[in-house]
Amino acid sequence: MIVDDEPIARDILSQHIQTTEGLQLVKTCMHAVEAYEGLHEFQIDLVFLDIQMPLLTGIDFLKSLAHPPLVVFTTAYTNYALEGYEYNVADYLLKPITYERFLQAVQKVKSRMVQSKTKEKEEVIQQPHYMFIKSNGKLIKVDYQDILYLRADGDFTWFKIQQKEIFASVSLKDFEENNTYPSLVRIHRSFMVNLARIDAVKGNMVEINKEDIPIGSIYRTALLKTMGM
Repeated sequence: MIVDDEPIARDILSQHIQTTEGLQLVKTCMHAVEAYEGLHEFQIDLVFLDIQMPLLTGIDFLKSLAHPPLVVFTTAYTNYALEGYEYNVADYLLKPITYERFLQAVQKVKSRMVQSKTKEKEEVIQQPHYMFIKSNGKLIKVDYQDILYLRADGDFTWFKIQQKEIFASVSLKDFEENNTYPSLVRIHRSFMVNLARIDAVKGNMVEINKEDIPIGSIYRTALLKTMGM
């Protein structure tokens, strides 16, 4: 996404992006308000962000984001360079931006992305593949991959694991808040499911091990998005 109030600057960046393999321009914005809309509308990996803009500066816009994408600052002023790096931007481009310098910034962005993916893989590798469930005064070891679904029962939860169930001394809400296994997701006020165990989606139901489990209306959109549908 490009965020810049100068038409010429937007045009130059658009041409550079269109010329570069692996980049896709999904939105061009004149100010930060449009940029907020773009972040909600699209999955943005990289923003070419002007600093001096009306309504809200690029720096203030970046500071306002809880989970910002990668950012390359673009500006005509050299005095912002140090401040830009304080916010961990991928690069800092001075206008007018040549294609050669643009490519250097893209390479830095790609390097950041590779580092990020490597870190994510390491975290997945380090993550335990099991947990202990408190049930009837003892702790039962359960492999995450064996869990089919979880069903709320007041302040307790039933864990459906293959052909058996475990009655756990934890509420579904508390389990969800402390859950670190990404495949276990909430799909209904009374159910969490293991995405890897879903056999089919049928209207407002998911099928797991020949059982139909309801999808709550407020969870449906997020579930389908997570499943790539």
